[in-house]
Amino acid sequence: MRPDSTASSEPGAPLLAGVPAAFDHPNDRAEFRHAAHQPGVELYRAHIVRHAFEPHTHEAYGLGAIESGVERFRYRGAEHLAPSGSVVLMNPDELHTGRAETDTGWRYRMAYIDPDVVARVTGESGWWFDTAVGHDNAGAQRVTALLDTLWQAREPLAFDSALYLLLGEFRRHAQVPRATPDEGAQRFALVIDYLRAHLSRRLTLDELAAVAGLSPFHFLRRFQAQHHATPQQMLMALRLFEAKRLLAAGVEPAQVALAAGLTDQAHLTRAFSRRYGVTPARYQKQVRG
Repeated sequence: MRPDSTASSEPGAPLLAGVPAAFDHPNDRAEFRHAAHQPGVELYRAHIVRHAFEPHTHEAYGLGAIESGVERFRYRGAEHLAPSGSVVLMNPDELHTGRAETDTGWRYRMAYIDPDVVARVTGESGWWFDTAVGHDNAGAQRVTALLDTLWQAREPLAFDSALYLLLGEFRRHAQVPRATPDEGAQRFALVIDYLRAHLSRRLTLDELAAVAGLSPFHFLRRFQAQHHATPQQMLMALRLFEAKRLLAAGVEPAQVALAAGLTDQAHLTRAFSRRYGVTPARYQKQVRG
């Protein structure tokens, strides 16, 4: 059996036959792929013209390259531009947005790779990227070619070999190991864990502040400074990431909405599409084949 768990795409074939309901422009398209033998790796390719991605997280390294156009995104409290011929370097658990800076949009490929996979493949743990965009045209071309190889791989050995080479391309951009987190980061890590454990509950500011050992609005100010997002934005990003995980596991969208703390399936569809560029049903079909 071939290693990928989505419908087959022949080289040169269009990304998607239809247009996701959430997209405003007929050229906006996005597609995901998983490899059944290598959990913790998600491949993504897209051409986005009008769609604006709301703050979301992948809880994985986001590593990719811009093939054409320019992307603008907000990440770690700053605006970034990623032009054609650049590589994208995102750390796990960091909220980010995304929209086109050019009229014709931007075309790009990404791999979202769990930290434990990076550590297992490279033999190093604690990778950290200080910059979100690397201006390296030759490197971007190599990354694009390797991401295409991963997408087309039908044998586990071919996939894993390309994954090793891909991470080798990003190694020179990484800081290893990352500095020990300061007290503030450790304090708010407890809050993130609490949010993950209570996604389906209606949480209060007082409750989260108590976890951090701070007064409510002192906590809110400190959390915003640490994560460049409000607790509510972080909660929604975590809810949608959990929804993505459950959909990939085959859970029905209506059950996913309930488990992730969303109002109903319609809420799930709207929120998921704004963050990931595809509807929940389309995502599930892509990654499960």
